[in-house]
Amino acid sequence: MKTEEELGKLLQAKNLTLSTAESCTGGRVAAAITSVAGCSEYFKGSIVAYSNEVKMNLLEVAADTLEKHGAVSRETVMEMAAGAMKTLKTDCAIATSGIAGPGGGTPEKPVGTIWIAVAYKTEMITTMQTGDNGREKNVQNAVQNALDLLVELVK
Repeated sequence: MKTEEELGKLLQAKNLTLSTAESCTGGRVAAAITSVAGCSEYFKGSIVAYSNEVKMNLLEVAADTLEKHGAVSRETVMEMAAGAMKTLKTDCAIATSGIAGPGGGTPEKPVGTIWIAVAYKTEMITTMQTGDNGREKNVQNAVQNALDLLVELVK
C-alpha cells in the first residue's frame, strides 16, 4: 500500500481532516494525497505559498520569522503548518519549504535543504531533508518524507 493510501485510511478511521502548505514541492504533496479515491472525505485543500508574501498573508507566517530564520527554516514550516490548519480548518497539516535546485543554495542552506513540518492537532514534528539528488528527486523525496512523517504522527 502506498503511503498516501495508508494516510487516507488512518485519517478516515480517526475522522480527521488534512490540509497542506507547500513551497518547494509546489502542490506535489496535495497531488499525492488527491491521487487516492475518496480523499474528499478528509482532504480540504492546499495553499502553494511560493512567495513570502503568500506565506505571510494566507498562512500567517510572521515577517519576523522570515527575517530572522528565512523561508527555508524549521520555524517557518512550523508556522506554515499551523497557518494551514487555521486557514483551512483542519485537524492535520503538512508544510514544506526548501531549496529544490539546481540553484538558490548557500553555504548555510545548500541545494537539497528542505524543511518539513507535520501537525496533528497540537502536536508537531519537523525534519530537515538534506542532500542534492537533482530537483526532481529532491522534491519526490520531500513528498515521500512528508507523508511518512504524518503517518508516524497520526498513528
